[in-house]
Amino acid sequence: MLNVNRAWLITHENDTLQPDTQAKFEALLARRLRGEPMAYILGGREFYGLALQVTPDTLIPRPDTEMLVGVALGRILSDHQVDVLDLGTGSGAIALAIAKHRPHAHVVAVDASSAALEVAKKNATTLQVSNVQFVLSSWFSALETQRFDVIVSNPPYIEQNDAHLSQGDLRFEPVKALASGTDGLDDIRRIIADSLVHLVPQGWLMLEHGYNQARRVADLMADAGLVEIETVQDLGGNDRVTIGKNPLIISAHWS
Repeated sequence: MLNVNRAWLITHENDTLQPDTQAKFEALLARRLRGEPMAYILGGREFYGLALQVTPDTLIPRPDTEMLVGVALGRILSDHQVDVLDLGTGSGAIALAIAKHRPHAHVVAVDASSAALEVAKKNATTLQVSNVQFVLSSWFSALETQRFDVIVSNPPYIEQNDAHLSQGDLRFEPVKALASGTDGLDDIRRIIADSLVHLVPQGWLMLEHGYNQARRVADLMADAGLVEIETVQDLGGNDRVTIGKNPLIISAHWS
């Protein structure tokens, strides 16, 4: 707010704030006292080493989701040109992290919210990431016959009646990006069911999910025909990301 460094604050600790600055501070304090997340108040959050703008139109990126990025990067060779799809990109966190660390990849980031896409586009510009294409789409609907080497998503996976939706930071985040049906899996079912149409042979689908949903997500992947299904735990030891591969075989880019 003051746009000064710590040394200036120390040497001017007895200065009186200007009335407009005082009013701005009190307005921000009131927002925090109402429980609004600091990420929205400050307008940003760090994710995978990237400083991202966030707004109430986007989810707040969380450390758990960095595991999804790490899993994806582990299966994308740094010197290969691959096509990556990020479903429900929000602030662009996942897409931009992958694109930043794999500059030879072409990343398509989709979201059904035009407001969220605008935030993601601004983040791409600020971070000077040029290998991401942003598409307004409800999951795969606008992608026609496009196919990808990797599809990643942190979709809504909270049960629609979960009490946590009315608690803490979740009260302020877009509920459409959080909740998905009575068991939280409606969107995950849809993504998995449509994934093989949009995966190249030997391509990977990678989904973040709730700590108690890994077995059901793995079963859905198996029922859809995906193979080499594996669940990865987050730093807290919770099942967090489940992946599966398109079983068709051609020469591919994977390690």
